[in-house]
Amino acid sequence: MATTPAAKDGILQHMVTAGLFTLVTVILLGIVYPIVMTGIARVVFPSQANGSLVTVGGKVVGSEIIGQLWTKPKYFAGRPSAAGKGYDPTATGGTNLGPTSKKLIDATRAAIAALKQQNPDATLPIPMDLVTSSGSGIDPDISPEAAAYQVPRVAKARGLSPATVQALVDRFTAGRALGFLGEPHVNVLDLNLALDGIK
Repeated sequence: MATTPAAKDGILQHMVTAGLFTLVTVILLGIVYPIVMTGIARVVFPSQANGSLVTVGGKVVGSEIIGQLWTKPKYFAGRPSAAGKGYDPTATGGTNLGPTSKKLIDATRAAIAALKQQNPDATLPIPMDLVTSSGSGIDPDISPEAAAYQVPRVAKARGLSPATVQALVDRFTAGRALGFLGEPHVNVLDLNLALDGIK
């Protein structure tokens, strides 16, 4: 069945309308909207819009919301990371391994063994958040129990009493939001900067 000239004009008109709609939508929602929202965020929430960066002496040392690798004995360590090659904010994500996964079980056993070797004076049970990664892989916080587990090592490495270091952990332990949301936690960057006497 042949297409009439009127039908061809109708199809062409619909294609032009769809093309214009797509172009306008891409410009408004893909360019204008993100620029406007970013501008508003930078005015209303300047720190958060720029990544909640922490600076010391004008130099960026980390972010309040992105975990990082701490390897020296004098610092508290964060959760293990499965993000990219570790603590990569451009490749966030967990291991996606189920509780019966041999790979997860082996990785957890290896993490437990390494943790025991790094913390020979620890007497508390090993908290799960020190041997398993978070869903994002860049969690900046640990549980108060995870911090308490590391107190003997950090205190020994810094020549401080465990009570002094534990008091600092207690000071930097944040409670539940609004008293009932989430769990108490310790921001590792804040705690380590406090140990260095910087923050």
